[in-house]
Amino acid sequence: MSSPHRRGPARRRSTGPRAGGPGDPARAAALDVLDAVRDHGAYTNLALPPALRARDLDGRDAAFTTELVAGTVRLRGSYDAVLAVVLDRPLERLDPPVLDALRLGCHQLLSMRVPTHAAVSTTVDLVRARVGHGPAGLVNAVLRRVAAHDLPGWLRRVAPDPDADPVGFASVVRSHPRWVVELLTTALAASRPGEDVDALLAADNDAPRVTLAARPGAGTVDELVAAGGVRCRWSPYGVELPGGDPGQVPAVADGRAGVQDEGSQLVALALARAALEGADATWLDLCAGPGGKAALLAGLASQDGARLLAAERQEHRARLVVRACARVADGLLGVVAADGTRPPWRHGSLDRVLVDAPCTGLGALRRRPEARWRRRPEDVEDLVALQRALLRSALDAARPGGVVAYVTCSPVLAETAGVVSAVLAERDDVRLVPAAELLDSVPESAGPLPGSVQLWPHVHGTDAMFLALLSPGR
Repeated sequence: MSSPHRRGPARRRSTGPRAGGPGDPARAAALDVLDAVRDHGAYTNLALPPALRARDLDGRDAAFTTELVAGTVRLRGSYDAVLAVVLDRPLERLDPPVLDALRLGCHQLLSMRVPTHAAVSTTVDLVRARVGHGPAGLVNAVLRRVAAHDLPGWLRRVAPDPDADPVGFASVVRSHPRWVVELLTTALAASRPGEDVDALLAADNDAPRVTLAARPGAGTVDELVAAGGVRCRWSPYGVELPGGDPGQVPAVADGRAGVQDEGSQLVALALARAALEGADATWLDLCAGPGGKAALLAGLASQDGARLLAAERQEHRARLVVRACARVADGLLGVVAADGTRPPWRHGSLDRVLVDAPCTGLGALRRRPEARWRRRPEDVEDLVALQRALLRSALDAARPGGVVAYVTCSPVLAETAGVVSAVLAERDDVRLVPAAELLDSVPESAGPLPGSVQLWPHVHGTDAMFLALLSPGR
């Protein structure tokens, strides 16, 4: 693990909008989003756009709010370690809006080029307007203490000794809960033995690139490139945007393309490319919401003379799948609101099955930074039970000789190799199909099981997608 002085989180180049106290809409919007994330279970990236629209923010102010919110959520662990030192009471005794405001102030002072007086005074004004004069005085005093050192200086003071407690050091410096550091360290060692986890944790704190997928038969990569994108390295349908709102890209606005991580595209492509014996007419996406993989698979199915059935347990998410697949409807057999563990379809009737199982999301912390604070260690056990049930259901749905893709956006071994190994141990008629050879152009992607695939943010620039292919026998 490297020292915080050499590799602490980088300071951002941003001076922020014109300071304006309670009338400062950029900072007020940031606090709105943190409130939605905390009290309503919102996702940061989904809560931001309506907050920006509600306060009529665009351009520089919108960019400032976006960085302020995303950076505060990502680096919350580091900031809380600093605040714990300068406060005269435990963090949990603070009113939640006051603690959120202190975190916003810390991010401006320690990771953005906002002048100290602007960071402090605007945060104080915001708390005074939202909470009251007493808490505003506390915020003023605390942030002035925070401003006494830069972030590397604070991390040297508050992080544990890296030799005595490397996990605790990584937890503070890279802003991940201790239990998450432990699970990611173990997962990395299983696929990339001897590699330091620091690069992975640092990558989780980088803003992800916006990646689009052209939906086969509906949109093209060429039109996405013409709109300013750059072709992805491995997915033939993927394009990265240098910035801006993807909703302004005509193909996205029209549903002929969608936002989809390149790793997500690759695991869907691997399922579509897997060799089959016999018929190849009916595919199933077992957990289809919100529809990104389903739209890509439906387009691919149409080109191969097949059709995709998409299933999603929650009705509102099933409606999102319908919307996502509107432009590739020729490849869609239908969308059903159904529990994948109690399916309405006949056993042994599907040729290809995708089970993109609900998971902790610890491989997508760049896109869902709040997951690291929202999840708890006990969530893993509950999710593993569901994941095993879904994989069993997928194998029952597939015909003999068909293929099942088990996918998670978590590299945690209990959710990946553990689930697959447990289900394989129950059934002597199921075999692993080599998935890595279907993505042989993607380097360093070997997973923890023979033939499985594990992608990594710090290696591939994708979410940490896991893929295993299985085939039930005759």
